[in-house]
Amino acid sequence: MNTIEHIVKNEPIADIVTAFGVGLGYPSLDRMFSKYSFEVIANGELLRTYTQLFNEGVLANGEGPVAVKGPNWKAPPFVIEKRYGE
Repeated sequence: MNTIEHIVKNEPIADIVTAFGVGLGYPSLDRMFSKYSFEVIANGELLRTYTQLFNEGVLANGEGPVAVKGPNWKAPPFVIEKRYGE
């Protein structure tokens, strides 16, 4: 299992989107989840979580389709703890 697969299968969706949503457009997140956890896309949870993070100020609109850190962005625990290497 590769690192991204471990993260997608073991971490909360909001934490994954918080970490990877900065610098990736939604289509890239969609592809990442479709590969390792398709049910998150099928039931609409990924889109709801992505929208919720914008509403909460965790993510913000950047240039083009890529989100930037919002005023309420904080690194998720798996990033702070470096659970999956550096």
